Amino acid sequence: MAAKKKTKKSAKKSAKKSAKKSAKRTTKKAAKKSGKKRVPSAAFMRPVQPDSALGAVVGNSPIPRTELTKKLWQYIKRNGLQDSKNRRNINADDKLRPVFGGRSQVTMFDMTKLVNKHVS
Repeated sequence: MAAKKKTKKSAKKSAKKSAKKSAKRTTKKAAKKSGKKRVPSAAFMRPVQPDSALGAVVGNSPIPRTELTKKLWQYIKRNGLQDSKNRRNINADDKLRPVFGGRSQVTMFDMTKLVNKHVS
């Protein structure tokens, strides 16, 4: 009987120690993360010039890639071009078909490759 109590006490102590250690680890990680400020990569913020086909959708002025992607998705959402059954597919309208290389439907992963061909 005494042996059982001893093992229960030691189990509780080891559980408390491990909980304290994990709490210390998380606070150290949080302190490290909060100390650093995230700086966006200069390559993403450099303005790119869309060609005439892509310019019909996002505008002809030079804009960063991040803004270009945002404007492209705004256009897709506003015109309801995302496929209703498979949300990964984008249906092309008359303005997007030249950007998509004449294809009527592309996946969102293919879309990024195709759009990169239309910026300089």
